Amino acid sequence: MEKSNVKNFLVTGRPGIGKTTCVIRIAEILTSRGVTVGGMVTYEVREKGERIGFNIRDIYTGREGVLARTGLTQGPRVGKYTVNLKDLETIGVEAIKTAIQQAQVIIIDEIGPMELYSKNFYTAVLSALDSTKPVIATIHEKAPNSQEGKTILQRKDVKLYTLTFANRENMPPMIAKEVATLITKTA
Repeated sequence: MEKSNVKNFLVTGRPGIGKTTCVIRIAEILTSRGVTVGGMVTYEVREKGERIGFNIRDIYTGREGVLARTGLTQGPRVGKYTVNLKDLETIGVEAIKTAIQQAQVIIIDEIGPMELYSKNFYTAVLSALDSTKPVIATIHEKAPNSQEGKTILQRKDVKLYTLTFANRENMPPMIAKEVATLITKTA
């Protein structure tokens, strides 16, 4: 029987399907079992019912910042949003680096077009994927269109899950169970 070397779990799916909710639920399940979880999540920000951008939060410390907004004047643009590279690097990249050092499981939400404007982010993602710790990440559905996305998805230690309306309730406990078995092996 072949031993699996998968330790990096990537969740993809169309925008709005619940990728961030999925990884947050996985983190909650693992935390409730005494597992130390670190890394970063992004979430949308709405004003008067309309999405105006995304924030970024360090799971371990709770620090928050702006990932992207409409109306920002400096930074790379993705659609109608301008990416705030400063907060992405000082909060997001630092959250990944801290998780590599201090957490048992690393969460990265999201490996997508906005985040990949930062070379430091991509380097931190690769460091996490190369570490001995399990990584749970969301990856943009169009990731295969970028060289960075292709490089990540072609790794032998990556397992890709596609989130759908039909499976999104069952996915968090299923992935949490797979990750938990890895932690008990290394503990």
